[in-house]
Amino acid sequence: MNPSTALATVLVDELVRGGVRHAVLCPGSRSAPLAYALHAADAQGRLTLHVRVDERSAGFVALGLAKASGPVMVVTTSGTAVANLHPAVLEADHGGVPLVVVTADRPPELRGTGANQTTDQVRFFGAAARFAHDLGVPDERPGQVSTWRAVVSRALAAATGARGAAPGPVQLNVPLREPLAPDLSDDEPSFVEPLDGRPGGWPWVQVAARRATAANPVLGPRTVVLVGDLPTGGPDWGALAADLAQAGGWPLLAEPSSAGAWARALPGGSLLLTCADWVDRHRPDAVLVVGRVTLSRAAAALLRHEDTVVEVVSDDPTWPDPGHRARRVHPLAALVDPTSQEGLDPQWHGQWQQAAARVAAAVRPVVEGSWPSAPAVAAAVTEALAPGAVLFVGSSNPVRHLDLVGRSSARVVANRGLAGIDGCVSTAAGLALAGTAPTYALVGDLTFVHDTGALVVGPHEPQPDLTVVVVNDDGGGIFSLLEPGAPERGAPFDRVFGTSHGTDLQKLCAATGSRYLLVTNPAALTDAVRLPPQGVTVIEVTVDRAGHRGLDAALRDAAAAAARG
Repeated sequence: MNPSTALATVLVDELVRGGVRHAVLCPGSRSAPLAYALHAADAQGRLTLHVRVDERSAGFVALGLAKASGPVMVVTTSGTAVANLHPAVLEADHGGVPLVVVTADRPPELRGTGANQTTDQVRFFGAAARFAHDLGVPDERPGQVSTWRAVVSRALAAATGARGAAPGPVQLNVPLREPLAPDLSDDEPSFVEPLDGRPGGWPWVQVAARRATAANPVLGPRTVVLVGDLPTGGPDWGALAADLAQAGGWPLLAEPSSAGAWARALPGGSLLLTCADWVDRHRPDAVLVVGRVTLSRAAAALLRHEDTVVEVVSDDPTWPDPGHRARRVHPLAALVDPTSQEGLDPQWHGQWQQAAARVAAAVRPVVEGSWPSAPAVAAAVTEALAPGAVLFVGSSNPVRHLDLVGRSSARVVANRGLAGIDGCVSTAAGLALAGTAPTYALVGDLTFVHDTGALVVGPHEPQPDLTVVVVNDDGGGIFSLLEPGAPERGAPFDRVFGTSHGTDLQKLCAATGSRYLLVTNPAALTDAVRLPPQGVTVIEVTVDRAGHRGLDAALRDAAAAAARG
C-alpha cells in the first residue's frame, strides 16, 4: 500500500470512529486517495457519501448535514477548490457548526514554485477554524499511524466543542505525493506498520465532554427574555430558555431559529417591540439575551436603552453584545434546571401577553388580505407544516417575515451566523439528506438563483427530499424596506439595490430535473406544502415588490393601534 492511500484510509477510519456519519466529496486528482477511502467506507455502510461538483455548494450541503447530524467532513482537492469552501466555513464559525474540512494539498517542495493548482493552504481559514493542522507528507516509515489518529481526535474534539469551547469548523490539510491511486496488483495491501485503530471500533482518544455548571441568572420581576439564533446540536437550549422564562414569570420573545423557544414565545411579540410608545410605558428593568439576536432593529433598540440591564447567555467566546451593554455573560449551562425566581410579578407577564395577543389578532387580517405578498406566503407556509417538520428559512426578507407573522411547531433552521444569502438551498438540501424529518425551505428569488448549483445532484447520489418555496419579487426586496427604498431615492434603486434579474425559474428547474409548481392562491400553496417532500420540488409564488413598503407600514400601524388597546 502506498503512503497516500495509507494516510487516507486511516484518516477516514478515525473520523468515522469519532462520530462522522456523512461526508461530502468534490472530485479532484490530488484528493484521489481520500475519494477511494470514502467510497470504500460508503460501500461498507460506515458512512454516507455525497458527491458534488461545486465546492461552494458542497460546503453548505455539509453545513446542513452537520446542523442535523453532528460533525460532517467535506473534502476537496487543492487550489481554488479550497477557497470555495470559505463562505461555508465562515458560517460554521459564527454559527457554531461542527464542520471538518479536509483539504488535499501538493507536497511542500511544490509550494511557491509555480506548480499547477498549488497555493498556501496551511491554516487557510485563519481564525475561523477552531483547529488547523498540516499532517505532513506520508512516507514509507513506521510511527505515523498513531500521529494521524491522534490529530483526528484533536480535530473532532475542537469541532464538537468537547472541551468546553464553542463548536465550529476545523481544517486538516493533507499534502500527498504520487502515486495517488491504490495499486490494483496488490491483492493483500499492507503498509510498513499496521493501520489498525483501537480495538472495538473506539476512537484513538476518547475525549470526555467538559460539562460546565452554572447557576441560573437571577434578575428582577420586570425582566424580558429575548432568544435569538442558537446552536442546533446538543440540548434544546431554546426550550430551556423558555422554561427559565416561565419559572421567572418573564415574557418570552424569540426569533424563528431559536429552537424550542419560538413555539412558546408570545405571538405578535416581535411586532409589539416596534410599538415604541407601548414599550416606553412597559420598559423592562432587565433583558436576558439567549443566543444571537439579529433580526429586529426594535430589539436592538430595546437592548441599547441606558436604563435597561442586559445579561447574555452564550457559549461563544465573542458573546453577542453589539450594543456594548452586557453586564454579565452566562454559559448556556445556566439554563439547565431553572428554579422559580423570587418576587414574581404576575401583572408584568400579563401586560406583555395581552398586548402581544392583541397585536397578533390585529395583523392577521392585514396579512391575509395582502395576498400575494411575502408575509402572506410566510404565514401560509408555517400554518401548513406538520408538527416536527424542518423548515429552513433564507436570509434577508423570509426570516424577518417569519419572525413578524409566522408561528409553527416546525423546527426552524437558518444560517444566521453571518446571515448571507449564499448556500441557503444547499444547506436545506443537507438538512434533508440527514433524513430526520420532512424538510422544506422558504427563500427569496435572489437566494434561490444564487445557489442553483444545489439543484445539480448526480444520478448515483442520495437524493434530497426537499420542497423549496420561492417568494419571487424579481430582486432584492428587502432594500424596499430600508433607506434606499424610500420614494425620494427612487432613481438608482432598481439597478443597484433591487437588481431585477428576470430569471425563468420554471426553465431553470427543467434544466436540473427539479419539479416545479407555480401557485397563485393561498389554498394551492397550502395543498402543495402539505404533500410530503419527494425529490426536489420548487414552488414559486410571484409577488410585487412595489407593495413591500406599504404593507410593512400597514402591519406596524395595525400593531401600534392594537397595542394601545
